[in-house]
Amino acid sequence: MKFEMLMPKMGESITEGTILKWLVSVGDPVIKDATILEISTDKVDSEIPAPVSGVISNFIAQEGDTVDVGSVIAEIETESNQSIAKDKPIDEPKIQSKTNKNFSPANIKPDKKVSKNRFYSPVVLNIAAEYGIDMAQLETVPGTGLNDRLSKKDLINYIDNQQSIPTSTSQIDIMLPSSAELVKRTEIIPMDTMRKSIAEHMVQSKQTSAHVSLYNEVDMSAVYAIRERNKDNFKKREGISLTYMPFIVESVVKALKEFPLLNASIENDNILVKKYYNIGIAVAVENGLIVPNIFNCDDKNLVGLARAVNDVAARARNKKLKPDELVNGTFSISNFGVYDLTMGFPIINQPQVAILGVGALKKRAVVINDAIAIRPIMYLSLTIDHRLIDGAMGAKFLQKIQQLLESYDSGLIV
Repeated sequence: MKFEMLMPKMGESITEGTILKWLVSVGDPVIKDATILEISTDKVDSEIPAPVSGVISNFIAQEGDTVDVGSVIAEIETESNQSIAKDKPIDEPKIQSKTNKNFSPANIKPDKKVSKNRFYSPVVLNIAAEYGIDMAQLETVPGTGLNDRLSKKDLINYIDNQQSIPTSTSQIDIMLPSSAELVKRTEIIPMDTMRKSIAEHMVQSKQTSAHVSLYNEVDMSAVYAIRERNKDNFKKREGISLTYMPFIVESVVKALKEFPLLNASIENDNILVKKYYNIGIAVAVENGLIVPNIFNCDDKNLVGLARAVNDVAARARNKKLKPDELVNGTFSISNFGVYDLTMGFPIINQPQVAILGVGALKKRAVVINDAIAIRPIMYLSLTIDHRLIDGAMGAKFLQKIQQLLESYDSGLIV
């Protein structure tokens, strides 16, 4: 019996997905709930399991195709006694190829007839325009394609042969590479769905918000002592490492309660102050950066935050996040310290109005009571939307986080 596999719904705001990679081939047997496909949405990459057991008989959607949710993407031959989805399959899936990993200029079909005898592809016309080659001259360039069609390679070779030999100056012979030679030595890599989404989101943020950045240094001695004293027992009990991030998240939530405008967003002429605290944690993944949210952070203690931070980071790297975990955040944190960077100034995660940057904790010589001491120091940066947050409020908020971390209860046992 033929079973039609549909593009799954990945979240309330997701209407389509792009086929990144089929992990099986036509004719391969598959087991229900085993991963057979990787897809990408504008929010997250995900691994998709087989809905039934059987044998792959046909791929309707190919790698690189962008497909509407609910459209047929593959056919699986199943045994007749297997349960089949009750929903009627869509007979004519709407597949729109927005991206294709196999794309290259040579694959472009000619779409414009420029003379009685020849067709020219858009890439050939663009190169000709770049080098000032008019149609009359273009007609004289020999082509090696079908019906003397002119290829990109033909045109580049022609341009190379037309380059004049560099002249010798009175001081030195200058050998400059031709532009055509540089074109041949340039690799073209189409952006994947995630990278395009990141690019659009970052540009939109800079165009929307008036970014201002502040920073301060924090003496992490109290937190450092707690972590050193408890990290081994914590690892044995919880199975995860005790990092500095849950301490920072906890302090951020306490500071947000004192400065609620930093937990807000702007909608037209209104300020939406959120009474819930969904903290986004920026996670670097294989092909970009995503910011999953830890929801209702004010309901979690330090141990709960440690579990949540570890959970979202692990699932983000393993493509196990749900798209709905990437929306409805109220404040974000970006940890540059994992790369041993001292400090950075992140871009605001829209529609939020602030983001905290966390640098690496490093022992430094500092002056305390006119004496030099060695202390574990961490730099924190804060990027604010100056449309809503003034510098004074941003500074006080950052100082509050510093105060909470520096005065953390050193007697606490987690």
